[in-house]
Amino acid sequence: MSDEIRKIEPIAVWNNFADLNEVPRASKKEEQVIEFIKEFGNSLELETYEDTVGNVIIKKPATKGLENRKTVVLQAHLDMVHQKNNDTDFDFSTEGIKMYIEGDWVKAEGTTLGADNGLGVAAIMAILENKDIPHPELEALFTIDEETGMTGAKNLDNEILKGEILLNLDTEEDDEIGIGCAGGVDITATQEYKPEKPAAEISAFFIKIKGLNGGHSGMDIIKGLGNANKLMNRLLYEAYIQSDLQIVSIDGGGLRNAIPRESEAIVLVPKSKLSAFEEAFENTSNVIKEEYSSLEEELEITLIESEVPTQVMSSELTEKLLKTIYAAHNGVYRMSPDVEGLVETSNNIARVEVSQGKITVLCLTRSSVESGKADLAQTLKSAFELGGFDVETSGDYPGWQPNPDSEILEVLKAVYEKQNKEKPKVEACHAGLECGILLDHYPNLDTVSFGPTIRGAHSPDERASISSTQKFWKFLLEVLEGIPERG
Repeated sequence: MSDEIRKIEPIAVWNNFADLNEVPRASKKEEQVIEFIKEFGNSLELETYEDTVGNVIIKKPATKGLENRKTVVLQAHLDMVHQKNNDTDFDFSTEGIKMYIEGDWVKAEGTTLGADNGLGVAAIMAILENKDIPHPELEALFTIDEETGMTGAKNLDNEILKGEILLNLDTEEDDEIGIGCAGGVDITATQEYKPEKPAAEISAFFIKIKGLNGGHSGMDIIKGLGNANKLMNRLLYEAYIQSDLQIVSIDGGGLRNAIPRESEAIVLVPKSKLSAFEEAFENTSNVIKEEYSSLEEELEITLIESEVPTQVMSSELTEKLLKTIYAAHNGVYRMSPDVEGLVETSNNIARVEVSQGKITVLCLTRSSVESGKADLAQTLKSAFELGGFDVETSGDYPGWQPNPDSEILEVLKAVYEKQNKEKPKVEACHAGLECGILLDHYPNLDTVSFGPTIRGAHSPDERASISSTQKFWKFLLEVLEGIPERG
């Protein structure tokens, strides 16, 4: 890791971020980072404890003169999305993130950076350890498993906090103040099948799609970026029509909340139809590249002949699978009729795996309207069940409804306009923030979300703006100093 990271202003934030990025913190595997943050709180001799599911709470008294202000909950999540390029040799369980500076950006070498939500965590740590920053009484809430189920927020103790204001530090545009977000539900479709032996006079091919941008399946879904799973399916279907190919295996995408960047497949083609297969592959590849030429400049689609395996999916099931994935909706489902430019409902076909007699498809459906979420979930369920899949839903979480009478929102708007000589964007977003869940536990919390500018979250292209982090830090400090008095 470049030592230059530790020299960036604000030094306290980037030093804590660098320390945090030395600790493995995959969702549902946060044991080490939980201990890290507890040791941090205890080292400051602050009241520190872990709740029954692994959330960590650190409390700090108000600085002199601000004792009568409302108690503030500063909240960020400890886990990060562990994603890397296929050709990157990196072990998230043992290695720290390798960071470097490029212009105004901090990046990672072939992996996710962890700025989502590590910069929020680091900023809270910097406030907790500082003895000179004016602030009201603070309750720092570090949640777990935000990225793959929000189980930390869902299972938070209803009696553990007494704060009246919640500042969620998980928004990724520094000119935005978040006042609402989408809810979500995980959809898992599975099917088992009996592989058969390949026919005689057959050839095997390895197909790979890589170089797509990927990104956050909520915030970036509106961009119309390529989804490796859908593109692979399109490629295979067109070749199937011309050559009767059979699927041996598919390995595409990864986490539900990341738009898939890469997919690999092995297929068998009758030797009598090789020319038709190769022509269909080339034509479809060229069409896809042309369609995405302005969005996916690094897209690569390759075809390599390989050894014939001992097992393959039947022709009937190959056709049914390809048609099912074709029918399953991916991308924006509905734009909000009330908020210009806001995605209301969407789905990400995040993972497609065909291996050893089992097919698994993972989706994440999001919506700011509960009925819209249910409608799209049923649309997907219907498509998969018609294809012979068993379908389960899990991880359902609510959206966050805006509060037009928010007192803390007015404070943030005033501070932002004073510092930047322009008004902030006050918006709801299509990402899944924990605010709606936390408000289920503490319905009277006056809640807003903000943060520094981060690009490419959930992908190895993730990067954090240095100048924006400085802007965010200055903003956060003045907001804390301006917290209203208790009623």
